[in-house]
Amino acid sequence: MTASYILRRLLIFFIVVWVAASLNFLVLRLSPGDPVAAMLTRMSQQGASVVGSSEIIDRYRETFGLDQPLTVQYLSYLGALARLDLGVSLSQFPSPVISIIARAMPWTVALLVVATLISFVFGNLLGALLAWRRAPGWTRALGVPMMVLGAIPYYLLAILLLFVFAFTLGWFPAGGSSTVGASAEFTLGRLGDIAYHSVLPALSIVLSAIGGWMLGMRAMMVGVLENDYLTLAEAKGLSPRRIFLWYAMRNAILPQVTGLAIYLGSVVSGAVLVEVIFSYPGVGFLLFQAIQNADFTLIQGITFILVLAVGLGILILDIVYPILDPRISYRQR
Repeated sequence: MTASYILRRLLIFFIVVWVAASLNFLVLRLSPGDPVAAMLTRMSQQGASVVGSSEIIDRYRETFGLDQPLTVQYLSYLGALARLDLGVSLSQFPSPVISIIARAMPWTVALLVVATLISFVFGNLLGALLAWRRAPGWTRALGVPMMVLGAIPYYLLAILLLFVFAFTLGWFPAGGSSTVGASAEFTLGRLGDIAYHSVLPALSIVLSAIGGWMLGMRAMMVGVLENDYLTLAEAKGLSPRRIFLWYAMRNAILPQVTGLAIYLGSVVSGAVLVEVIFSYPGVGFLLFQAIQNADFTLIQGITFILVLAVGLGILILDIVYPILDPRISYRQR
């Protein structure tokens, strides 16, 4: 890997982030409706007294810079992004957007990273075993139900799990992230309570994702098993487990690692519908509330963080790929 390649990838990363941030800016501002007027309308519907609404709208538009020409707004927006200043929330004024996202981010990352890694490990292992001729018979029996569950959207699976295990059996809570009135101190009991409330949201994501990882890994393994280096490894007398893990699965899993990097990058957006169904206080639920409240500063802040995370995931993957597979080289020949 050369320094010029890393610099070129960094340049591409910044261009991608700039283009995505520009589209994020334009789409929200060119959409119909006035977010300030919509906010005051909601306030009046909730019983708040809004006197002199036109003056209030003008003052808010001036505060948020919405009275400026679009080019001036765009340059100010790019300058703020360079400082990681995502602005102030419209619906939760004067709270900064970055602090609102920071409060919700740990919930989403903890839920989705754990659920994604569990589904990735089990899905790829099961998919590799389905293609391995020496695999035990139970793997084929388990593959069919996993494919069926993988065809069900995760939000429908969440509703089904909620109905069966929360409303019917009562084994798990129907929503939230912790017991109401529980202490906010970080203790083992508090951690167990959070994990208990996260079981159903995580299970809906895991069961829905395992089938996809399984089918992808099985397809990769079928192509790898015909290669000569596996025949050579068997002729050298290596154990079947070593051949399976270090020769077959290691070479087949690279495309899956690419998918994992992109998926982990998009984790910061949250599993919106799952978080809404379970009232889970993550970024997905926050994005849903921001769309409801027409809070475009919060929406564009969340989407920018998402673009940044996906771009960083792909950038890191490009740098780590040669370590995962020595056959990959970025030197020019």
